[in-house]
Amino acid sequence: MRIDELNAVERQLWNTFAQGGAVDVRDGSSAAEPGVRAEVITALLLGASSDPAPGDRPAMRLTGACITGRLNLRFAEIPVPIVLDECRFDEVPSLQGARIRELTLTGCALPGLAADTAQIDGRLVLTRCHLTGPLVLTRAQIHSDLDLRNTVITAPGAEAISAARLIAGGDVLCTHMAVQGAFRLSGAAISGEFDLEGASLSNPGGHALDAYHAQITEGFTFHPGFSAEGRIILSGATVSAAIGFCGARLNNAGDVALEAVDVSVARNFDLGQGLTVDGGIKLDGSRIGTQLSFRDATLRNPGGIALSLRLAQARETDLRTQQPIDGIVDASNAQLGTLYDTPDTWPGDLRLAETTYDALASPLAATERLDWLRRSTDGYLPQPYEQLAAAYRRLGHEDEARTVLLAKQRHRRAMLPLHTRVWGYIQDATVGYGYRPLRAGLWLMALLACGALFFGAHPPAPLEAEKAPPFNAVFYTLDLLVPITAFGQEAAFAPRDTGQWLAYALTAAGWILATTVAAGISRAISRQ
Repeated sequence: MRIDELNAVERQLWNTFAQGGAVDVRDGSSAAEPGVRAEVITALLLGASSDPAPGDRPAMRLTGACITGRLNLRFAEIPVPIVLDECRFDEVPSLQGARIRELTLTGCALPGLAADTAQIDGRLVLTRCHLTGPLVLTRAQIHSDLDLRNTVITAPGAEAISAARLIAGGDVLCTHMAVQGAFRLSGAAISGEFDLEGASLSNPGGHALDAYHAQITEGFTFHPGFSAEGRIILSGATVSAAIGFCGARLNNAGDVALEAVDVSVARNFDLGQGLTVDGGIKLDGSRIGTQLSFRDATLRNPGGIALSLRLAQARETDLRTQQPIDGIVDASNAQLGTLYDTPDTWPGDLRLAETTYDALASPLAATERLDWLRRSTDGYLPQPYEQLAAAYRRLGHEDEARTVLLAKQRHRRAMLPLHTRVWGYIQDATVGYGYRPLRAGLWLMALLACGALFFGAHPPAPLEAEKAPPFNAVFYTLDLLVPITAFGQEAAFAPRDTGQWLAYALTAAGWILATTVAAGISRAISRQ
């Protein structure tokens, strides 16, 4: 390319390149032609200009130009920084496989950018840009930050950002970015933070963000002001700090809005403080180092699973949402640590099969907590009752624990055949399945009083008058009630008519009391 073939702007760019000078088309100093051919920029970046003098620092610095033609730097070695401000491209720049010192585009308009497998020694900056086609960074390596702040990328129905297996040595900054189309970041490794504060991702019916198996050394931030139409996928991700969705808005109604299965978070996973979700949240198998919080969140997925915590683990779990969760909450097999909740926001359908927790921050009375357990539609399950009773025991509330275990037996009884239920009703009425032992004493006292009064007024005749001991109505009744004869009264006297039938009834009642007490005590001891 000869100098005499360049227009005024291109000639100025050619002359200032070796010294790293900036050319601003907007300042009027470059009069005739505001356009710059892409081939001129390519030639300069590939070393077509004169060699720099000692002390020169070559750089491509251009502002306000219309870059015509295709900027083709595929597999090129670009040892100088490229800084383009408020430039417009009429074709997609091609940087596949290129190695570039640093690339900065601010306020530019592009039909897309292809930089897959590129290596950037410094930062890759695309701030305040508008892309009407995909940004492709698949397997790119950026040694410092990836800066996409305030950029708009529009590729509806396609992958607007393709960054699978991206390696970033610094932060990925996407604050106030707007994307129409899918944002794919699966398998990426980010050595800093991933910040999406105020960003807007829209891909209705598809994946708004796919960060499957991403590794993030610092925080993963979606708050405040983040919004998404479509599914957010974080499954398999590893985050060495915290994940935050405070104040975010997720919408994927009728489907899963946030899929975060088997995520590992070193600190907090914060899904509260104003988060609004239309659709389900799926956190199955995730491991949270400190607190999993839904404090003051609003979750809605009517008719479906609004929150799934199956096999999730956390040191603390805060379920004090802004209002009751609209949909099913499934915490089966979860380990919730210290659980924070309040009756005002208990969900209508709460599944706690094999769920464990170390403590209840608000233990409440057992009668209230039983209403909490009864919200499950899974039918009778013994473990939730035993877990709740164990929590009361750790607090020293033995009476509350027994109330819970008694409720467990009553729930179980409803599942049994009729003849077994009858025996259950007898155990419940007499000794409360062993958890109300004082009832046996009350029954014994009532029957003893009844028998003593009757036989005191109608003493039975002695079998052998000369050998019979003096009759005592109280001890005679005790002999009838207690299966083992202790006072010799029963064998010495024989009641007749009504007295005989009462004696039979007292003896039968005594055997029933003895059997139910033995069964209840055995059950209670086995559960200690």
